[in-house]
Amino acid sequence: MKTKSIWTGAGFARSAVVRVLLGALASMAFAGAAYAAAADDLREFVKGTRSGKVAFTQTVVNRNGKVSNPASGTFQFVRPGKFRWVYEKPYEQWIVGDGEKLWIFDKDLNQVTVRKLGASLGQSPAAILAGSDDLEKNFTLKEAGTQDGLSWLEATPKAKDTSFELVRIGFKSEGSSHALAAMELHDTFGQTSVLKFGAIERNPTLAADTFRFTPPKGADVIGESK
Repeated sequence: MKTKSIWTGAGFARSAVVRVLLGALASMAFAGAAYAAAADDLREFVKGTRSGKVAFTQTVVNRNGKVSNPASGTFQFVRPGKFRWVYEKPYEQWIVGDGEKLWIFDKDLNQVTVRKLGASLGQSPAAILAGSDDLEKNFTLKEAGTQDGLSWLEATPKAKDTSFELVRIGFKSEGSSHALAAMELHDTFGQTSVLKFGAIERNPTLAADTFRFTPPKGADVIGESK
């Protein structure tokens, strides 16, 4: 089973639709002495982290419990609305948000799908990281106890027409602070995408062309590119 890519909520496929539900939150140390402050730490992250770069691994668990082979890559962002999510293994795929459009490039197929980013970003898990500061306008936050050595926070979308039902964010203790270690994205098709993060490079200076995308020569472009 090929690991599905994950970004905003409408839906694209590798050959026909790549269903997107990304929620990429980066692994970083959050200020706070206790887990009870996890929701506040997340709010502070959104306010205080304007850009970032992090490595990730991803697996998908389907409704029957079958687990996909892991995928891995890197994620870069500048808030609000610009990001570059790149799968490097076991296949190469790019998801680029330039602030106005969302580009998905499947290198194997030499196929590009493009759509307007628009308000859909705010209603997707992407907004947790790459959106604006009004996080709780679009999500209800709830602390969710501990499991597998991590403390969990749940973010439930307030909109009813999204392709995911719940985002779970897992923190691990690092001395007197907490670092984000994992994210679970539960979609409306009964699948769970599990993301694990390395250490984030917080507020780096990223080149502007990081978030520009030009379809490769000869690529099949689906959607509105202008």
